[in-house]
Amino acid sequence: MSESGTVRPATTTVRRLRREAWGFAVGSACFFVGALPWYVDWLGAVGANLTFFIGSIFFTLAGFIQLSLSGRRPPRAKTNGADRADWWAAAVQFAGTLLFNISTGVALAAAIARPDAVGIGWRPDAWGSIAFLVATTASVLATRDRGRLWDVDARTWHGTWLNLAGSIAFGVSAVGAYVIPDTGDFVSELWANLGTALGAVCFFVAALLSRRTIPKG
Repeated sequence: MSESGTVRPATTTVRRLRREAWGFAVGSACFFVGALPWYVDWLGAVGANLTFFIGSIFFTLAGFIQLSLSGRRPPRAKTNGADRADWWAAAVQFAGTLLFNISTGVALAAAIARPDAVGIGWRPDAWGSIAFLVATTASVLATRDRGRLWDVDARTWHGTWLNLAGSIAFGVSAVGAYVIPDTGDFVSELWANLGTALGAVCFFVAALLSRRTIPKG
């Protein structure tokens, strides 16, 4: 009730998917289906690599939104630890998405040039995977004191740990996709495909669980 005696209507809120989460969800879905062997058999090397490339674009758009949200700026001397870790997590993650743009684009160009070549197909590259590992580790550190974040909904325990698990899976995939110089074979094609798929699932679920509170109506 206001000082004038007028009863103010109660403010109600709803939980909605965060803006950047839409891009991460679509991108993750692309990476998941692109890693499935039957999808490659059905659509071909060019189609599968195009799927990965499109997914990387959605990742980059989502990463840019996350980095440029209102209230975000490079850490300064008085920036608290949670916000500092959160900003670096977003910045390194964005850099990682750009690296995946490059690697998926190169793989797509190779598939277009020689669609029947042995081993044609994108796998998580080492540099992009390392960037994701660093970013998700920083996001876990930011969540330790999430009450001091610029937005307490920006990092949650289920989201940060799922993203870290996904980054580890991408790292396993990158190791599995390493080509042995003497034989020209992957270390493990199973690891490469399974790591990509599992990592994408983790990112997808984390994106769907990423919610923000907004006034209703």
